[in-house]
Amino acid sequence: MANEEIIVLLNDERHRKRRRFWVHPIVTRREEHGEFYRLVQELKMYHEPLGTRNRTIASSFRLGVSTVDSIESETCDALWHCLRDEHLPVPTEEMWRSTARIFHERWNFPNCLGAMDGKHIFIQAPANSVNADYRFLVVDVGSYGSNSDGGIFRWNSECSPTPPQLPGAPELGKVNYVIVADEAFPLKPYLLRPYPGRRLPTDKRIFNYRLSRARRISENAFGILSQRFRVFQRTLQVQPSVVDKVVKAACALCNYLCPNGNDQNRATEDENDCEQPLQGFEHCRSQRASVEAQIVRELYKEYFNSPAGEVAWQYDHVNHALGNR
Repeated sequence: MANEEIIVLLNDERHRKRRRFWVHPIVTRREEHGEFYRLVQELKMYHEPLGTRNRTIASSFRLGVSTVDSIESETCDALWHCLRDEHLPVPTEEMWRSTARIFHERWNFPNCLGAMDGKHIFIQAPANSVNADYRFLVVDVGSYGSNSDGGIFRWNSECSPTPPQLPGAPELGKVNYVIVADEAFPLKPYLLRPYPGRRLPTDKRIFNYRLSRARRISENAFGILSQRFRVFQRTLQVQPSVVDKVVKAACALCNYLCPNGNDQNRATEDENDCEQPLQGFEHCRSQRASVEAQIVRELYKEYFNSPAGEVAWQYDHVNHALGNR
């Protein structure tokens, strides 16, 4: 080895950082201060199962489980009462009109007041008991899981603005403002659902596509909610009354974090729906729709298949979907 190489190796050894500890003092004192040796061994005396969220928090902070339960309930109450008036207010006529305008501009669906859906929030049975911008407009929490979406929602027609004409189609007359939904809801004059069946004519498939394109907003809103608040990705182990507070507080917080609908998780036309583990409701049992409801759906179908209401890509989309079957 040349002398120059030896000098370089010696210089490398001098500049190498010397180790302060071979075993850090914190590690050497784990039997004295470590959580397993101190906390877990102590909790064994009480024979209380760990793993539930509130029990784990109570153990980590040396609090009573009932204290943690109270803090959770009171915090959700405070969040709801502080945020609801600004971020989940009672909809006004101007709010409905603004929502309809955005649905028309962004999703090509005029006179649409919102997209509706419902999800199950799973909870563990307690002892001894058996909005076009991805914002929530109205939430109804606490219905039983055996209820269908259609059995939960009832619309007050007095809340809806006066029906206008569809853009560019005065020949159709004034058409109801509507809410778009899936098969879990019954067809109503104010509530549109897809045409049932698989081998549908082109005009009905176009209507179903346009309705589905607007309705996906509700699915993505639930996806954003469950991604932001992972508590909805598992079974909640709290009292049912607390679950209601958690859901309402989460919806208000979701709107607070996305005040103008500008959310980085928002899906675009070409993206897949946001993944969300919440389970949807069962399809509504067949109910005979009124003649008025069928007429409203027919008017929207006619509009979406007319030069005034069609969009350039709808035929390619429907034909492509048909070719993949």
